[in-house]
Amino acid sequence: MDRPDENGYVADDYRIAYLEAHIKAMRDAIYQDGVDLLGYTTWGCIDLVSAGTGEMNKRHGFIYVDRDNVGNGTLKRSKKKSFYWYKDVIASNGASIE
Repeated sequence: MDRPDENGYVADDYRIAYLEAHIKAMRDAIYQDGVDLLGYTTWGCIDLVSAGTGEMNKRHGFIYVDRDNVGNGTLKRSKKKSFYWYKDVIASNGASIE
């Protein structure tokens, strides 16, 4: 589970690795297999409450939300490391990925 450090920063390297692998696979599908890929959408940009369970444990967003499973927290939002990484990927049109 994503947890912010004492400065509120979440270093979610596992998410970056996951997204990078998928983006590389899409690139391969386009250039090696000729797939006509129209686009890619991540699960969500912000951590959200699970519709099925009401939990906050499964955090899929680029932005951390200070809230726990029972509703405690300030709801403060903090950009995760993956936020800045994905921003660079978009700005470079994928060129920042080797």
